[in-house]
Formats: sequence, structure tokens, C-alpha cells
Amino acid sequence: MLPEPLPRPAAITPEEYLQRREALIAQLPATAALIVPGATLVTRSHDSEYAFRQQSDFYYLTGIQEPDALLVLLPGREAGQSVVFCQDRDATMEAWTGRRLGAQGVESQHGIDQAFENAQRDELLPGLLEGRELLYAPLDNPEAISIAEEALTHAQAGLRRGKPALKGWLDSRPLIHEMRVVKSAGEIALLRHAAAISAKAHIRAMRTCRAGLSEYQLQAELEHEFAWQGASGPAYSTIVGSGVNACVLHYIENSDELKADTLVLIDAGAEFDLYAGDITRTFPVSGQFNDAQRALYQVVLGAQERAVQAVKPGATLADIHQGVVRDLTSGLIALGLLEGDEQARIDDESYRRFYLHSTSHWLGLDVHDVGAYRINEETPRPLEDGMVVTVEPGLYIPNDDDIPEAYRGIGIRIEDDVVVTCDGHEVLTSAVPKQIADIEQLMANK
Repeated sequence: MLPEPLPRPAAITPEEYLQRREALIAQLPATAALIVPGATLVTRSHDSEYAFRQQSDFYYLTGIQEPDALLVLLPGREAGQSVVFCQDRDATMEAWTGRRLGAQGVESQHGIDQAFENAQRDELLPGLLEGRELLYAPLDNPEAISIAEEALTHAQAGLRRGKPALKGWLDSRPLIHEMRVVKSAGEIALLRHAAAISAKAHIRAMRTCRAGLSEYQLQAELEHEFAWQGASGPAYSTIVGSGVNACVLHYIENSDELKADTLVLIDAGAEFDLYAGDITRTFPVSGQFNDAQRALYQVVLGAQERAVQAVKPGATLADIHQGVVRDLTSGLIALGLLEGDEQARIDDESYRRFYLHSTSHWLGLDVHDVGAYRINEETPRPLEDGMVVTVEPGLYIPNDDDIPEAYRGIGIRIEDDVVVTCDGHEVLTSAVPKQIADIEQLMANK
């Protein structure tokens, strides 16, 4: 009997997208305009493309999933403050690739004030931007920069006709990314669902794992579950690193055979409605931890559990990271992998031989989601209700001669997705076992 897919959460409503656009417009000067290009199709080889994935800022403000679109926000415009240029309706192309929204569909389905097909863009866009003194655009986007340069050229002609001149452009990303840091209830529901799909996939991989399989076969199990549950695919390249491969932080070859005496580290998450899950678990290929694996794992697990408990409003990711550094350094000294005083090893950063990444990052429409981590250069940002973070300490022991042989080449990371709530936190990924006894029990009951 086939398993039932998880119940799907509600999609973000057109009303919420409208509220986001209105909140962004409220931050703009009355004489400004803001543009956000959507993503374009990317050629994979000759006559085929990679699967389309919308640009996250554009999606956050519109919910539109088609390529080659452009959002224009125009504060105070009488005919409507939001304009979208979209793909042309084209019966021939639609016979090959499916029905396009067209201008009417963009307006009726997505609540955009006015929409035009791209065939009209060159004619209409300069007039929409004429008289605007500032243009906000994502300055990492070549298309946006090209539009800004053309608008500046057009403004010179407008100045001769007595129109206000475009004075320049500013980066739109800080405004939009600040909005994206704190998630709405609808966004958290989608993140919870992405986490639930990801959790089922990790459990499936644990149950499938055995010596003699290849890393890519565990990858196949994970990504099968993503698809079965209605995810669009992985939120990032799936990592299945066994043995010493687990010490490569972003190992994605996934080509080695699983050996009975090794651990396997899986870092994988599903993407659902563009929202990302991000889970890491490390477990023994054989189903049983040996003594050295168990000792190292307990150090990482203890640090991770204490870090998760520290997630609450007012805490900072910098403080949480420092707590993890202290816990890991203490454990490394206890196991003989570092020597001397704990504070001295923290101060001289000796621990970085074994732990060289941050403990946390934002999670949302991007797996490494956007938004500032500091109020200024000196002040870490306090956590707030509605923020979503990962907590993912690890230890990566080099396969070097000066390392005790039992620990050489062991890599361990444990990662959960955590929502900051008004009174603490919610762990979205707790369904995946991480206690040693629970992992061994699950793997014994395949």
C-alpha cells in the first residue's frame, strides 16, 4: 500500500502579497520607483533548460512563477502602484510549454494593478519611470542595472521637456531583505511543511542505509520522498558524505560506496512553494555507533541541544555560536584532540581545525536566507518572534597522522530548523531522530 502524502498547507494569499507590496511602497519616497526582475530560463544544454526557479524577491512580492517577468512599483500612481510585465501570450509556444498567464491572468490571479506583455515593455517602461527622481533596483542583477541605465538616458530627454530628472539609483535589496527576515504565519506553515517532507526523507534514508550501497542511492531515496510529497525538488544540492567525505562541508559528488565501519552525513532539504527545509543528520552505516564515533557524536549533540535551547527572543546568533564553540572546544580537549586550557584554545582559535563554519543562518525562500545578522558592525541582531534559523554545529576530524587513529576522518554535523516564538522556539525538524539510541533503534527496525 502506498503511503499517503502529507496534507498540503494553504498557499500565500494574493492579499498577503499585496500587503507586502504596500509595506514596501510605504518605505519609498513619493518620487521614487522600484523594479524587481524575475528569473529567466537557463540553458542546460543546446535545446533544453534547467527547471525554472523564480527569483526569491520577485516571488516574495508577487507570487508569480513565470519566467521573464518584471515588477515595477510606482508610489502614488493614479492608475495603480504595481505594474508587471509578463510573457506574451503565444499559441505556438503554449502548445509546447503550457498556458501562460498573460496580462489578464497576472491582474486577475495575482492582484497586480496593471499588467502588460513583454512586447510592450520597451514602449511603456520609459514612460512609467519618467519623472521619477530615484530608482530602486537590485544592483547585483545585470537586467536591473541595464534598465536603470536606460532610464537615466531617457531622463535626460525628459529633463529637456521640463520633467524632473532621475538623480540616480539605490539598491532595493536591503529594503526587501529586511522584510523577509521575519516570517508571517503563512510562511511558517510552508516552512513547517518543507521541514516535514525533509524529515520523512531523512528517515527513509536511515531505514534504507546499509553497507555496499552507494551514496547516490541514498540521495535517490531522499529525492524520491521529496517528489512523492509534492516538493519541487531539493532546496539545495543534496549532500551524502560517508567516511572521510563527511569532512568536506559541501560534498556533492555522492559517488562513493558506503562502508560498514563508517558514518554517513546527510545534509538535505526539500523545497515546497519555494520555501526551504534544511536538515543534517549523521549516523552509522552499520546501524551501530562504535566507541570513537559515539564519543564525538555526543560532543556535537550536546552542543547542538544547548544551542537549540538558547534560541528565544532577545538572544543573538553570535552568542549562540560562542556557546557552541565553548562546548565543542571543551569536548575536543576531553577527547585529547586539543590540549591545554579551554579559554586559551578558544582565544587562539585552535578549535577551527575541527569546526570552521557558523552555527546558524536564516532560513526561508532561500536556504541561506537573506537579511542582516547585525544592527551595525559592532552589534549582533537580537532574535525576534517569527524569525527562522538553523542550528548546525559539527566536528570534522582530519585524516592526519597527528590525530588519534580512532577519530581520523570522522565528520559529524547535526542540524535542525527552528522558529523563534514569542515565548521561546519551535523545532520544525524534531521528527528526525538524533539521539544515539533512537537512531540505532530506527535503523534496527528496517
